[in-house]
Amino acid sequence: MNSQLIKLYFVTFNVATKYPEQDPAQMLGIYHNKSDPLPDFYVVGLQEVKSQPQNMLLDMFFEDPWTKSFKDILKEYDYVKVRTQRLQGLVLNIFCLRKHLTHLRLVESRYTKTGFGGMWGNKGAVSVRLNVYGVNICVVNTHMTPHDHLLADRIADYNTILREHAFDVPETRHILFHDYVFWIGDLNFRLHGEDLSASTIDSLVKNDEIDILLARDQLKMVMDNGDAFAELIESTITFPPTYKFEFSSQDYDLKRRPSWTDRILYKVNIDVYEDVKLAATQSSYKSHPGYTVSDHKPVTGEFEIVVRPNFQDNGVEFQSLTQWFIDEENSVSYTLLGDFKPTSGDWIGLFHQGFSSLDDYIVYEYVTRGRASSSSEPCAINDRIFFSDSALRMPGMYCLVYVAQRGDIVSILGISPAFPGHRRPGSTQNSI
Repeated sequence: MNSQLIKLYFVTFNVATKYPEQDPAQMLGIYHNKSDPLPDFYVVGLQEVKSQPQNMLLDMFFEDPWTKSFKDILKEYDYVKVRTQRLQGLVLNIFCLRKHLTHLRLVESRYTKTGFGGMWGNKGAVSVRLNVYGVNICVVNTHMTPHDHLLADRIADYNTILREHAFDVPETRHILFHDYVFWIGDLNFRLHGEDLSASTIDSLVKNDEIDILLARDQLKMVMDNGDAFAELIESTITFPPTYKFEFSSQDYDLKRRPSWTDRILYKVNIDVYEDVKLAATQSSYKSHPGYTVSDHKPVTGEFEIVVRPNFQDNGVEFQSLTQWFIDEENSVSYTLLGDFKPTSGDWIGLFHQGFSSLDDYIVYEYVTRGRASSSSEPCAINDRIFFSDSALRMPGMYCLVYVAQRGDIVSILGISPAFPGHRRPGSTQNSI
């Protein structure tokens, strides 16, 4: 049986509290003359996003500028932001191609604080886990304890995150219980040994002798001896250390010893299902030195992962709509397929056609307001939901999205065909 593959593209970038001043397209591998298909998912992990109290208050109501910059370019290629999870300066964003939205199940996010003994979120982890095409994926974005001599604290950070980071989805409560785990971020591991001065490291990098430095990498050391990250693997590093650079420059700031702080690791639980053997193939792992806004360089990784072949999702089918009318009550019929059972938390949102984030609903109605109608089909339940006369206020093209919600956990079960909204011909408002 042929395996089905999906592509994931990961970005990790410590933005050093700066604002986005450079086009992120090159970082995202987006080239207008590139013929290769774009990834199915983009995962963007950021650290040190500006998070003073006034910024955090704004971010409760508006996206941070970095998230917006990524969303603005990705929406041009039909990506939709699925989830943002934030903990102070830590931000994790998941984007997927629109065609995959209705295959997303059990999307859940979490965070763990590790700063000041777990009391402060200046360091820690944010994560998103989800199911797609029958497999589950967990992405963890971390910012760990800095400084060369605090290796033990970084090891403690890792073990604290593993111990305290718990999900509500059954069977995947633990990070490492997922089929696929991707651990990204500013892990802050440095180079072992005081005999390596900053200038010596800089010279070795300029002479393309990074293998000498990689042999001193703290992260490789703790993975090998089992102290931290031993459960994960990392592809071979072929790029120079990503920290610490002078701002607006490609030269190292030699007040600190350069090191590979910014990393992408992963884990695959191979033999989980009888119908497929899971696998992840990494096709690229690189830094992007042209970005000079921060004292870090962004790091990206591209993967292809195996998902389950011919996996069928139970979902929702919407009746085709010819039109809705502005300032009138409107309704839609839909069919629940398979054994899916709605609950009081489920809702249907009204969106503009081509929406770029699941947060961009105009209004929503809980499905408990729907008026049930009988069905002669044993494997389907038909229902209807009504939206008030204040829901649709402007002419345009719209769609409806069915979201099954259980607390923080959401599944996207169906999207209606696009339909026009306009004023009824001859209405008094239309003639004013």
